[in-house]
Amino acid sequence: GAFQKKGHSARILSPEEAERLAKDEVLVSEFKQLKLEREAQKNWDLFYKRNSTNFFKDRHWTTREFQELKACREFADQKLTILEAGCGVGNCLFPLLEEDLNIFAYACDFSPRAVEYVKKNALYSTERCKVFQCDLTKDDLLENIPSDSVDVVTLIFVLSAIHPDKMHLVLKNIYKVLKPGKCVLFRDYGLYDHTMLRFKSGSKLGENFYVRQDGTRSYFFTE
Repeated sequence: GAFQKKGHSARILSPEEAERLAKDEVLVSEFKQLKLEREAQKNWDLFYKRNSTNFFKDRHWTTREFQELKACREFADQKLTILEAGCGVGNCLFPLLEEDLNIFAYACDFSPRAVEYVKKNALYSTERCKVFQCDLTKDDLLENIPSDSVDVVTLIFVLSAIHPDKMHLVLKNIYKVLKPGKCVLFRDYGLYDHTMLRFKSGSKLGENFYVRQDGTRSYFFTE
């Protein structure tokens, strides 16, 4: 009952798209898959080295799309504590802090380079934000965030970058810092998104799971 779903059903494939996906059954070798898992952090760090802060656009739609950010308040000016799990270079974090002055944000990312970009941003203030490097699959969030202290966790285009076998570890981790009864806001790639259909043959790691040319990976979710 607490889980609310709003989004889009998987788009209908054209006959040509369906045929192409059906033919793409060859998986990347186990050796390469293990290498990609070992080098996941390095590949994301190189991604941010190449693209700096210029790849993703600032996300000014967060409060509009996620009404829960306002609805979870008991009174209008209540201070909220949020965790942006997988903050990248702050494309969601800084617009949110600008738009809502009653938010304190914890923010973490897999890439040390991304974390440094956040700290160098002119809008970064330790009075309103604490950012740190973290592998959500194994680094305990309690080392940086008190237990049961967060009102809202955002997982926006983050879980898709994690191996499906380890996604549950991320959820267990964020559960430890989330206040009882509070919410996780999730948005990510969906099955048959155009991004998924653009992968070339030889990119498939598993069911709905692909690797990009730069070694970063992406999973495409069903509802």
